[in-house]
Amino acid sequence: MARPRIVGIAGSSRRPSKTRSLVEAIGAEVGRSRPLDFIVHDLAGIGAGLGGASSRAHLSPEAARILRDIETADALIVGTPVFKGSYAGLFKHLFDLVEPDALKDVPVLLTATGGGLRHAFVVEHYLRPLFGFFEALTIPTAVYASESNFIDGTLVDAAVRERASKAAAQLSDVLGQRIEQARDHEPARFAAVR
Repeated sequence: MARPRIVGIAGSSRRPSKTRSLVEAIGAEVGRSRPLDFIVHDLAGIGAGLGGASSRAHLSPEAARILRDIETADALIVGTPVFKGSYAGLFKHLFDLVEPDALKDVPVLLTATGGGLRHAFVVEHYLRPLFGFFEALTIPTAVYASESNFIDGTLVDAAVRERASKAAAQLSDVLGQRIEQARDHEPARFAAVR
């Protein structure tokens, strides 16, 4: 894993999206600390067929490709808008289709956006247990941003930006440790890189 591949998933079905903006900002922050490949998908890009897919066999080719991206990522940055105190239904449905063992030990940075502070616990009460089911390695610092933290779709709140930087640094550290472990296990492959 010389150049990790991070997949961002924004559980928003609209564009522009504050959730996507937050996921992209954190991915860019991780990218400032190390070379990586970063791609973001959102529900708007998956298409309307996701809700009607009762199994993987019923997914559109685009949705199936995004599901493969999730299952083969070196790390995920996931975000969801908050509706009525919980994650978006289609966001959950997408992860219902992920193979149960696909995310085992995969680092996952959790984010959410909502109308106000009363939704902030979504990351701890809904997202962390969801990725606990997959035995993913959730990054300790999660990021929640409310509507007032954005201006014209850009995250501007200093405290939330600081928290996002802290979470990004934690994800970068985990990826760095994995790169070193890969080098230790495959010294001949990385001899030319050093």
